[in-house]
Amino acid sequence: MLLLSIFLASLMTSSADFYRDAEITWGDGRAKILEGGRALTLSLDQYSGSGFQSKNEYLFGRFDLQLKLVPGNSAGTVTTFFLSSQGAGHDEIDFEFLGNSSGEPYTVHTNVYAQGKGDKFMVDNIPIRVYNNQESIGTPFPKSQPMRVHCSLWNADDWATQGGRVKTDWTKAPFVASYRNFNINGCVAGSGSSCGSNSADSFNTEAWRTQDLDANGRNRLRWVQQKHMVYNYCADSNRFHQGIPAECKRSRF
Repeated sequence: MLLLSIFLASLMTSSADFYRDAEITWGDGRAKILEGGRALTLSLDQYSGSGFQSKNEYLFGRFDLQLKLVPGNSAGTVTTFFLSSQGAGHDEIDFEFLGNSSGEPYTVHTNVYAQGKGDKFMVDNIPIRVYNNQESIGTPFPKSQPMRVHCSLWNADDWATQGGRVKTDWTKAPFVASYRNFNINGCVAGSGSSCGSNSADSFNTEAWRTQDLDANGRNRLRWVQQKHMVYNYCADSNRFHQGIPAECKRSRF
């Protein structure tokens, strides 16, 4: 099971250090590491957005991050948190927060690519996604390609807000998103650690390796799907004229 969530608020303490664990990849100075490495901000103006990625690639792991989205009128902006491998047939796990007019909620696009095959996206108002391993029925699952964590802030007003009908108001620029408590507990690719074993020296804690939804978690997920889901690819018969994907016929949990 692939259980993914991103927390917009948290009480956890952190030993996060963006200087140690991340590198700014684009934005020409628009991304800044602050507070001695405890925080990082991305900004967007009419000329460019910005982004960063983890320094390491990971095969398995738990990735925690606090994210403060663009406040106020954020229409047209997209703030992201995703994991991705490189090259053809890549794996990718996406959270894309689509901005909106002032007072309107963000919507969240989630998607999963495995071996280059994607289009399994959902749209919600709460960022939770569960994706089960269904390799037994021929559905690829992202488990064999190391991935980096990526985060970015960019303009997509041709589609992001109400299908592109609401454009970015550049008089509000620069738009700023903030990240902190960036904590990774996982297997660094190429580090020589035993990613597939239960060896005690592989990780500081391995609770994430067997983490699963309990009854309360399943009930909360059902509530999100019933009350806050905007689009589910499994329910889109117009896209799948030959029948919905095989994994949609199995349990969602």
